[in-house]
Amino acid sequence: MYGFDVQSRHPTPGSQTSLREANRARIVESLKRHGHLTQVELAGATGLSAATISNIVKELSAAGVVNTAGTSRSGRRAVEVTLARRQGLVAGLHISKRHMRVAISDVDRTVVAENHLPLASDHRHDREMDRAALLLGDMVDALDASVSDILVLGMALPHPVDPLTGMISTPGLMRGWDGVAMADSMSERIQLPVFVDTEANMGGLAELRSGAARGITSGVYVRVGNSIGGSLLINGSSYRGATGRAGEIGHVMIDPRGPLCACGNKGCLEVFAAGPALLELFRDDPGIHRLRDVLLRAEAGDSGATRALADAGRHIGAAAAIISTMFDPEMIVVGGELAEAGELLLAPLRHELERATIGTIAPTVVTGMLGDRAAVLGCLAAAIDNVAAEWKPQIR
Repeated sequence: MYGFDVQSRHPTPGSQTSLREANRARIVESLKRHGHLTQVELAGATGLSAATISNIVKELSAAGVVNTAGTSRSGRRAVEVTLARRQGLVAGLHISKRHMRVAISDVDRTVVAENHLPLASDHRHDREMDRAALLLGDMVDALDASVSDILVLGMALPHPVDPLTGMISTPGLMRGWDGVAMADSMSERIQLPVFVDTEANMGGLAELRSGAARGITSGVYVRVGNSIGGSLLINGSSYRGATGRAGEIGHVMIDPRGPLCACGNKGCLEVFAAGPALLELFRDDPGIHRLRDVLLRAEAGDSGATRALADAGRHIGAAAAIISTMFDPEMIVVGGELAEAGELLLAPLRHELERATIGTIAPTVVTGMLGDRAAVLGCLAAAIDNVAAEWKPQIR
């Protein structure tokens, strides 16, 4: 697992054990965000009492989850707490259409720092890579480390990267990102080895290692949010194809007479089921500005929002049926922001998939377990793999 798994014993909700594990999780999450805190600062950050903090910190220290050390703040002695890290650090960077997430872990997969920032819809590669480099520096400073302590950085992007050139495979999909060797560009900023892959491939890898796809030998991971990406999961890894575009379900054509897609083709799945397509349905509604607003409306029982999600599910099911016919996977894992709709999306998706799949048995369809952290956790997992394999600076 990635980080300290406070839910691994499945305690009874409301029990003393459940409460204590929830408190442990609050402490660990605060340390991930801030890097290092005194016990007094932890009490302020979590809202827990000083006595509770002291007892849980002792337990976590004995378990090797945190380190403690004496320090002096404002002339007073204090106990400073940091997450333990062993055998070096790796980093993950996920830059999506609307968000950036950075995480740092040790090679034992303990996440020791994590941060998240919103991005403008038309962000440029140079500006966001500069921000990522600064954020990474701040995060390692908070860990009393330096960027040079990081062994390798894995980066996830919303579109396929050509393994030969290191550039976005299909021009025009992201403003200011065409013609840029992405791994090289980030490596120049932080002076570290960097490798890059799609957010779908990274998310799929994370779900394989510690999520909904654990234990399967063939599957498809579909990430649905402001864009739609896919990953073909075969024998424990993602299959990328000759130019890095394998599994790109978002650009499967489901209606040749449909609207023009940013990729240059007509009728791709993205123009019917991705975030911008759903938001366009509500362009005259002053209460809906983000995909999250549509999800909240549907959860509240709004018929228009519910219908929009159901239609998106059917479109995704139609594209998934094409992939399933060619690939015959055991399972389809749906992740990304739109997956939070649950059965409002998955039920019509399954119905269409079952209707259009050749044969009598369609693949199992489940929601991903790792949510919007899947891609950055996949970056960390891939980075650890590359460290173990004595990674050399090139894109693979």
